Amino acid sequence: RAWDVASVVRAKLIAAQGELPQPPNLTGEFTVIDLRNSAGEVATLDASDAAKVQWSVGRAVLLSELSMGGLRDASEKTLGSRSVECPSCGAALDVKFGSTQSIACRQCSAVVDLSAGVGGELKHYAQNNAGERGAEPQIPLGNTGTLALDGVPQTWQVVGYQERCDIPDDAEEETTFWREYLLYNRTQGFAFLVDSNDGWSWVKPVTGAPAVRGDTAQWQNVNYKKRWAYVAKVTWAQGEFYWRVQRDERAHVTDYEGQGKDSALRLSREQTGNEVTWSAGETMNAGDVADAFGIAAGSRAALQRDVLPTAGGKSDLAKGFVILAIVLIVIAVLMTCSNDDCTDVRRTFGAASTEYQQCQRSSGSGYRGGTGGGSYGGYSSGGGHK
Repeated sequence: RAWDVASVVRAKLIAAQGELPQPPNLTGEFTVIDLRNSAGEVATLDASDAAKVQWSVGRAVLLSELSMGGLRDASEKTLGSRSVECPSCGAALDVKFGSTQSIACRQCSAVVDLSAGVGGELKHYAQNNAGERGAEPQIPLGNTGTLALDGVPQTWQVVGYQERCDIPDDAEEETTFWREYLLYNRTQGFAFLVDSNDGWSWVKPVTGAPAVRGDTAQWQNVNYKKRWAYVAKVTWAQGEFYWRVQRDERAHVTDYEGQGKDSALRLSREQTGNEVTWSAGETMNAGDVADAFGIAAGSRAALQRDVLPTAGGKSDLAKGFVILAIVLIVIAVLMTCSNDDCTDVRRTFGAASTEYQQCQRSSGSGYRGGTGGGSYGGYSSGGGHK
């Protein structure tokens, strides 16, 4: 088979338990290379034995497929018994998952690195955001909703939230912001709900690597066409994340769209440092998102971003003029934000709307201090999705 290199890392063995085929080498470092292929398989080249590089092949499975017994009577919470304090303000950090590598402090918004464990001095950085406490999620952290991401309705909980932006090549180009909600289900793992100017979508990290030829990619017998390639970063984070959220880390992202009857499907490739990840999903209706998470009727208008058709027929032409008029009005309103006055935007779209939050940022300090990651300008692979 043809394999794609997914990551190249230096590693060390720090502990061993149970029966093993060979004595564990607890000294020194070695190279580990992870690979993926279009059949959804994974492989590893392990050089822990200097005399012989080991090769292993496998596939991803869901926890539910393993039908395991005798597990601890706990969810993922393995750090709850330890006292974890924010190194910035001293507030208690409520770490819910053993897999958490980064968490944002609810008190001071500092992003704390837990990747090296909770002992000793924790690395952290402050988030510098225009506006009070940055962009607040329209779906609050901790909320649960029922979504059929793979055709089967499952209960998903919002455990993390981040706002992201692209980094234009030209300083004159407009910066685009979008928002991602990290969702968790105990048997299904993690997924992402993405809110962008183009509408809503969901994506999940995939184990394999789609076959790419030029501007086309193929995954699970579906052909995708390249739409965007750009550099992106995270500008604001809240909640917990299973990857390390790092200040100003850049990600190179390439996004693809399904063709024909599969036009709602999305595919995204993200490279951060020596790691490549792929994610796949599809678009969603804003109404379905509101229904799933029980958004109140008065707050639903702020979630509406679905793109409307503007071509074909007199009625569509009329819609096009209406949309153009709305865009011109929005531009005119946003122009009034240059003097820190976003009152009209708030009255028009609401205080929770993306338009109002972006107006506040435009009249503030511009870019907000950020962390790594990258995603579709609306259809995401997520931030550093491992």
